[in-house]
Order: sequence, then C-alpha cells, then structure tokens
Amino acid sequence: MARFELRLPKMGESVAEATITNWLKQVGDKIEADEAVLEIATDKVDSEVPSEVSGILTEQLFSKDDLVQVGQVIGIIETEEESLSETKSVEENAIPKEVIEIEKTIEIAREVVSVPQDFSNSDKFYSPLVKNIAKEEGVSFSELENIPGSGKDGRVTKEDILKYIENRKSDSEEVKVELLPKLEPLPKSPEAAPQKTQAVPVSVNGENEIVEMDRMRKLISGYMVASLQTSAHVQSFIEVDVTNIVKWRDKVKASFEKREGEKLTYTPIFMEAVAKAIKDFPGINISVEGDYIIKKKHINLGMAAALSNGNLIVPVIKNADQLNLVGMAKAVNDLANRARTGKLKPDDTQGGTYTVTNVGTFGSVFGTPIINQPQVGILALGAIRKVPAVIETPEGDFIGIRQKMFLSHSYDHRVVDGALGGSFVKRVAEYLEAFDVERDF
Repeated sequence: MARFELRLPKMGESVAEATITNWLKQVGDKIEADEAVLEIATDKVDSEVPSEVSGILTEQLFSKDDLVQVGQVIGIIETEEESLSETKSVEENAIPKEVIEIEKTIEIAREVVSVPQDFSNSDKFYSPLVKNIAKEEGVSFSELENIPGSGKDGRVTKEDILKYIENRKSDSEEVKVELLPKLEPLPKSPEAAPQKTQAVPVSVNGENEIVEMDRMRKLISGYMVASLQTSAHVQSFIEVDVTNIVKWRDKVKASFEKREGEKLTYTPIFMEAVAKAIKDFPGINISVEGDYIIKKKHINLGMAAALSNGNLIVPVIKNADQLNLVGMAKAVNDLANRARTGKLKPDDTQGGTYTVTNVGTFGSVFGTPIINQPQVGILALGAIRKVPAVIETPEGDFIGIRQKMFLSHSYDHRVVDGALGGSFVKRVAEYLEAFDVERDF
C-alpha cells in the first residue's frame, strides 16, 4: 500500500485559495481515478476536485468551510501501488511527535488571530490594494483603522501599511517563540472574537419562511453594496433601431448553425459592437486604484449570465476585439453553456475590463445595472420590441413598424464624465444601426 497526497489543484494564475464546500467522499470510501472527491468554491466559481489515482480515502485534512491554499494537501488516499513519485512511505518520512504538536499549535494560533475583514463600518476610504495587503498579511480591521495615513485626506497608502507590517513583524519576532508553547489551546481573546453576528430573524405569526442566503448570494450581496459605496453611478439611455440586425439574423441563423455547429443569438452581435466602441473610446476600458487610473491593454468583455438557482455570474470573453462574429458566437455560447452546467473554471470569470448584461432576456425594456468592480462601466441590453416609428425618406416622413431596443449605460462618474459615457453608448448604437445586412458571417 502507498499513500497519495491529494492537493488543491492550481485553478488559474489569479486564484490562490478556495473554500471547501462539501466532501463527496468520506474516510473509508473507495475512489476511482478521475472521480470527484470534494467540491470547492472560489469567490466566483464552484467546482470539483477529482482524484488522480484509485484507492481508499483514509484522511480528510480539512473540513467543510475551511479555506485552503493552492497546493496544500487536503486528503490522503491509500493506493494498492507499492510506491508513488509524489509521496514516500510513512516509515521513510516518520514525523516526530514534537513536530506534529508544534504544527497543531501553529494551526490553533492561526485560528486565534484570524479575524474576518469587514470594512463596511469604516468612515475611512481604503483602496482595493490596501485591503488586499491587509487581508494577505493578517492586519485586522481595528489595526488598519489606527494606522496613520500619509495620503490625501489622511488616507492609508501602500507605503503606510507596508511600513506598519514591517514594524509589527520586527516587534513580534521574539514574542513568537515565547508564546508558542503556551498555545495549547489558548482561549479566544476578545480581539480575536468573531465580529458581531446578525440575529436570526423570527417569524412572529409562524407563517413566514426564513431561509438563509447561500454562499454565492452572500458574495453577490456584498459585491453589489460595495460597488454602490465605491462608484458614483450615473446612467445614460439611448434607443436603437435594430431592424436590420433582426432581419439578417432571421435570414442566416439556420445556415450559420449548419455550417458552424453553433446557434446564432443576438448577444455576439452586440458584443462585437461594444468591442468596436471601446476601441474608439478607450477611456471606458479602465479601472481606478485610489487616486490612480489604470488603462487596460486588453478588451475583456464580461457577460452577465443567470444561473439555474437564480444567482448571477459574469464569465469573461478575453481579447474580444480580436474575434470575428463566428469567434464571438462560439465564445459566448461556450461560456453560457458552461455557466449553466457549472463547468466554468475560476479563470473564466477573471480579468474583465467591461461588462454587458442582457436585461431584455426577462422582458425588461431597460435597466440601471450596478458596475462590476473594479470596472468603470456596464451596459444593459433591453428587450427588442416591435414599435411604431417615424421613418425619414427623401419623399418625406411616414410611420412604420420597426424593431427597437434601449441601451442603458451605467458608468463611474468619478472618472467617466457624461460626455464620454454618453458618446460611448451612442457609438455602440451607431454600429448596431449601421449593421450590414449583406455581410457574411
């Protein structure tokens, strides 16, 4: 028998950790190669971790809801092979009991000092960079509040927090060795106590159903509130005549599916127009970091997609401006299908620079979407409707039936003024109305 270490696999360059949401196999269960052992979740995507070998699960090193770093051993599988290159036998790697106890003590210490980060109650502004550094270095909310800031209006800068961390490490270097033997286990200190929890609501008349939000809904809730608190949301609306697009799609959708093996929806046509407009107005393709504007080199379009459970996810089409209509249709369909079936990878939702959401799918004429941070704009596509419209011709004006829709552009007024925000959505409309009905796909 040999021991195989099941590790949290690398899920993309931008993903460093994941939360265990469910163990599909329990200790003692037999596992086949490539069979899913547990389910994990990043801040955007849920996925499964398969086993590379066949055998029996003998240890679960983490529990449900534990946060695990990429590369960490999360379980041990006993195989019938005599040896594996990934691990050595227990006899060859016998770990002294003292080392095991120290490791356990360190884990206890980590639990004691680990405090959930919550900046929502602060009156101060912290940039995303400062928040990330605080999270990675274990700087608590109360510590961050007491760091003197050297930035504008007393803001804590990157240099301020790094200097604080350096001083804190040097001050605590000698204390670590002295405290280590005493942590077996330490009672949780008042500073490390979990922050105030919200009381579970009670139905007075006993008729109301009380359901706790699932993990993804909690994340979405936090993102939406944070976005409204971060960006100064402004909206511009424009009506677009898409009659030519509707006629062209009706004419070619059957031949398109036959030749390309893909259904042709309106989404790739709209995405193509948005990518072109961003190239014309690159000031939309930016993000904000404190007092600095970051101009994005690539145009990566996020497309908001509704999941079967009612939650929302935003997979990203990378380098959208480099795709023709066929390539865009394949990318849109692939991401939409994998979103619906839960097959998205963590990297599929990373790196977006601008987002498009189709509120018309649910019959809405237009909407006022919330910006997907750290982006500075989001475009909502309204429902396409047949409406009476004034048609101008050399012979005069007359009333006709046209296919029209509204585009709703939400943008961050901190860095995008009305001229830019309005000009961008107008350019998208111009590309759509000038659609060539004679074009090939």
